[in-house]
Parts: sequence; C-alpha cells; structure tokens
Amino acid sequence: MIVQNNQDVYSVIEQLETQNAVFKIVEFNDLNGSTYLTSPTDMYYAKKLGMGLRQIAVELRNGSITTEAGALHYMQGNIEMDNSLGGAAGIMKKFASSVLTNESGIKPKYKGTGDIFLEPSFSHFLMLEIENDSIIVDKGMFYCCESTVEVGIESMKNLSSAAKGGEGLFQTKLSGTGIIVLESPVPAGAVVKVDLNNDTLKVDGNFAILRTGGIQFTVERSAKGIIGSATSGEGYLQTFRGTGQVWLSPTTSRGPLLS
Repeated sequence: MIVQNNQDVYSVIEQLETQNAVFKIVEFNDLNGSTYLTSPTDMYYAKKLGMGLRQIAVELRNGSITTEAGALHYMQGNIEMDNSLGGAAGIMKKFASSVLTNESGIKPKYKGTGDIFLEPSFSHFLMLEIENDSIIVDKGMFYCCESTVEVGIESMKNLSSAAKGGEGLFQTKLSGTGIIVLESPVPAGAVVKVDLNNDTLKVDGNFAILRTGGIQFTVERSAKGIIGSATSGEGYLQTFRGTGQVWLSPTTSRGPLLS
C-alpha cells in the first residue's frame, strides 16, 4: 500500500478495517513551507498549537466508499468513480439534501481495488464503525464512509425542538453497516462519549455532535414553568432519552474548519 512506502512523510495515527476497506488517518511528519505566502504562516502557527496536517487514506479491497464532493486528492489502482445523478428525481433529492444538511448534494462513489487519498486538512477527524445501526450527526460533519452506509436526512420531531435546540430542522443521518469518517470541531481525545441505558441526558447548549439511532432528541425547559426556568438561569436544555450513546464536544458550536 502507498502509505507503507511513505512512512518518512507521514505517520498513521488511527486505523479501522473491514473486509473490503482499510481507513487510516495519516498525519504529515514535517511541513517546511509552501510557494503560497500565507501557507507558511498558517503552518507555523498550526505547529505551535500542536495541530498537524492530516488526511484520510483508504485502501479498497474490491470495496466502495462515498465521499463529500471535491474531497479526492489522488488515487491509484483499479478504481472507478461514479457520481451519477439518478435522473431528475435524484438531482432534486441531492439538491434538497445539500441545502438541508450543509453538505454537498452530489457525493461521489469510488469502487474497486487500490488506494485513495482525500484532501489534506488541518481539521480533526473522527472514525467509527456501525453495524446495522444509525447515527445522527451535526450538519456538515460528514466526510466519507463505506458505501454500505447510506447518507440521509433526519428531521426534528417538532418545530419547538428545531427552533430552541440550536440544530435547525434537519441533521445528517448515517445508516447501515460500515466505517464512517466525520470532520470534528475538536480532536477525538476531547470528545466525551456518554452511554445511556434507558436513561436521560440533559445538555445546556449545543455541545452534542452525535447520537446513536436509539436516542430520542427533544428540547425541554430546565424547570417546570416559566418562572422556574428564569430563576434557574438555564432556560431550555437539549434532552436525550433512550439507550445508546451521545457524543459531546467541549466547544459550543462548530466554527470554521481549517482546511
């Protein structure tokens, strides 16, 4: 594989593997500048902050992945790209998905055997694997996945949750079996994973970035009645009920990603 031949250039910092694909987060070992004037400055301060230039590397073994549009850096091997629109109905569906989830409507698929490298980025990445399950993530977090995972839309159950929960009417839903890669506002080590077993979690602010499919989401007052909520100083809380996991970020929102 290409990654193994370039260990002096970058290192593998995380890896997940299935029968048909190996997903790796690789980080460049050293950055010595660029011909673009602003890039060396960005690299200098990124290094001072402990940020590394990373990219997703995927080894396909007669497998297939789905990515965000424009994510490809380069690929090698017997790999074909499929970005078919699926006719007029498919175009409208993809356009609607793009508007509602802050992600590209047309998501290319790469199928075959070989190596794929996605665009280098200073972003943080989260990798996870689901099995006959689903997860709901913040808009704009999806980066790539095995094509055995379907990328769809999850709508809020009511307007109140959408208006007061800080998430909007729609989020990204990923369903099926396979590996998923997400762009994260924080490193993986900073994400708090809360396990719920027929339990309730209440969060002040939009710290939650992911929940599994068995978790129900609503927005509720922190205390009964308007006066109780006012005196508590908390107002409305994001409320998660059920059995599964909720992932929390220590930051309140996803700011601009450094890519």
